[in-house]
Amino acid sequence: MALDFLAGCAGGVAGVLVGHPFDTVKMSVSLIPESLVRLQVQSVDKPQYRGTLHCFQAIIKQESVLGLYRGLGSPLLGLTFINALVFGMQGNTLRALGRDSPLNQFLAGAAAGAIQCVICCPMELAKTRLQLQEAGPARTYRGPLDCLAQIYRQEGLRGVNRGMASTLLRETPSFGVYFLTYDVLTRALGCEPGDRLLVPKLLLAGGTSGIASWLSTYPVDVIKSRLQADGLQGAPRYRGIVDCVQQSYRDEGWRVFTRGLASTLLRAFPVNAATFATVTVVLSYARGEEARLEGDAGSATLAQPSSL
Repeated sequence: MALDFLAGCAGGVAGVLVGHPFDTVKMSVSLIPESLVRLQVQSVDKPQYRGTLHCFQAIIKQESVLGLYRGLGSPLLGLTFINALVFGMQGNTLRALGRDSPLNQFLAGAAAGAIQCVICCPMELAKTRLQLQEAGPARTYRGPLDCLAQIYRQEGLRGVNRGMASTLLRETPSFGVYFLTYDVLTRALGCEPGDRLLVPKLLLAGGTSGIASWLSTYPVDVIKSRLQADGLQGAPRYRGIVDCVQQSYRDEGWRVFTRGLASTLLRAFPVNAATFATVTVVLSYARGEEARLEGDAGSATLAQPSSL
């Protein structure tokens, strides 16, 4: 169990370092680290960015490469712990279910996704607000903890958990798809110890799993980002999830629910490839060391997160 959490931590660090610049662009244009966030919440009448590439270029030009890593502290701290929680919860749930089947893979992943929302929701709220605030000495928040502390003082516990319902709707099914896809692909690709192509296969399986996970719930992510950014630059617009969906569709059409999707998928592959490959390699190495110390040389097998 401890190895599940340790490997999850390592995978979380790898994923954040690879993916945070994309997230910045997503938020700027619609929903990728800071750029994805900026993409998702920008005005439809006066868009600041023409697309993902333009958003990247604008951020680097105005704020240097470091602008792509604004708000890194929150996801680095949070996602490291979240990944430990996710992989630990998924492994333990699968063991508790007793049988390694596609349904149990999905259920174990969904359980892990639901549990980590308690940390994920406040963390993403802080990240969203840090990424959308103006740069310079007049900025509202000094960091993720200061951001959450100010929100708590002004809005209480409910404010800190803004977007929790939409986060649950996104994370529960998407993590089920995430772990199920990885398990199916690693088996189909024949990921076995000693295979010269083992690492590329793990990267392919992890990256594809991330893409499948995002495709399964992306419209919900758009709504979550809008709810969490609501009121930051003016009076609040939305009364809840349904009202946000209705207003967004009425004002911008169905395409609003796919805004920033290209940025998200562009980020999803390398981030999840790095995360899953790191987790699997750490687990396999640790299990191999255990087997060596116990003198059981014949037990060295590939340790897959979804089938421990």
